[in-house]
Amino acid sequence: MSARRIALVDLGLGNLRSVERALAQAAGVARVEASIAVTRRAEAVLAADHVVVPGQGAFRDGGAAVATELGAALREAITRGAPYLGICLGLQLLLRSSDEAPGVAGLGVLDGHNARLRTGPGIKVPHMGWNRVSLAPGAPRPLVEAARVSPWFYFVHSFHAEPDDRGVVVADSTHGDNVVTAAVARDNVLAVQFHPEKSQAAGIALLSAFLRG
Repeated sequence: MSARRIALVDLGLGNLRSVERALAQAAGVARVEASIAVTRRAEAVLAADHVVVPGQGAFRDGGAAVATELGAALREAITRGAPYLGICLGLQLLLRSSDEAPGVAGLGVLDGHNARLRTGPGIKVPHMGWNRVSLAPGAPRPLVEAARVSPWFYFVHSFHAEPDDRGVVVADSTHGDNVVTAAVARDNVLAVQFHPEKSQAAGIALLSAFLRG
């Protein structure tokens, strides 16, 4: 059997190498032969068996990256059923817009927008650190397998997704009085606000289950 082709999409934002290393480790745990390609090429996205879109950075820059043939390829890959994993900005870009960058369009795969976290006494934004994640009934298998290892995951963000259809929210967390969208899922799409590559064994468990799927 040929190696599973994983397109690790380079939006020009964040440390892709840590995600690449985590995916390679997860493939070993899952006993999946994987070929991981860090790419900005639309053709590579369309040829991939799995698509992973990470990113730490501004929605404006991410929006610019997907306002190209790369964005069209991501929509097409999702439509044809390729498993998609979004991480941090890779989740936020699934929505149509963000308070961070009014007028800048995301992929629009999900209706909704991204809202800024509220500050409060002792509550800082950006939110950086470990938070407990609660799963909704029927959460997809990668999240369930990860939560069996640990319900604690590492977050770095100032905004979070507010989809119009709350049924796609499959995990949440809290930061002060903010109820944070920790993960969304629909069909072949799974996206998380936290960073699996920084979440130790639970993060590797999530990535392993995603690659097996």
